[in-house]
Amino acid sequence: MPTLIVTTHPDSDSLTHHLAQRLAQELRSTSDSTSVEVADLAAEGFDPRYTLADRHTYRVGGDFTPDVAAEQERLDRATDLVLVFPVYWWSAPALLKGWFDRVFVNGWAFGLDADGGIVRKLDRLRVHLVPIAGDDAGVYDRHGYEQAMRTQLEHGIVDFCGARRGVTTFVHDSEGEDADARTRAVEVAAEAIVGAIRA
Repeated sequence: MPTLIVTTHPDSDSLTHHLAQRLAQELRSTSDSTSVEVADLAAEGFDPRYTLADRHTYRVGGDFTPDVAAEQERLDRATDLVLVFPVYWWSAPALLKGWFDRVFVNGWAFGLDADGGIVRKLDRLRVHLVPIAGDDAGVYDRHGYEQAMRTQLEHGIVDFCGARRGVTTFVHDSEGEDADARTRAVEVAAEAIVGAIRA
């Protein structure tokens, strides 16, 4: 299946990038390499700032700026979207949030019918989430952080746009001293995502 892997970490040596590249390599090992694309939003210089031009796009349901149209075209080629990102302040990084704000917009990701109801347009897309978390799973469970992120991303974006939920797999304790545990967590996440896409 054509897959777009999007990552948003500024450090090319980060665990986030390592996992995104691993996913791409594993998916390419059994499929046409042109069907897997990695989008490094930080390296590409995507501008996450929502401007008056973006407000205009939202209001008219079209007239996309060239950078937004390019992202939409990239997404239109994919059946699976994998988001690999670090957790900042219990949420997605600003770069990824800005990508959602500017790209998943009225006229492309959703629209309005004649009665003002929502028309969800991304039913062709399955979305997988791989948050890279600094804290352990117990902290996320005790404070409800995982559920909060799932609500924001799975329900607030994926469901709203009519896309299908894929696999959500957290890599916890990414900054811990136990390298073996971190390696196992990465392997579990990679296996879950690759398995879901290949299924």
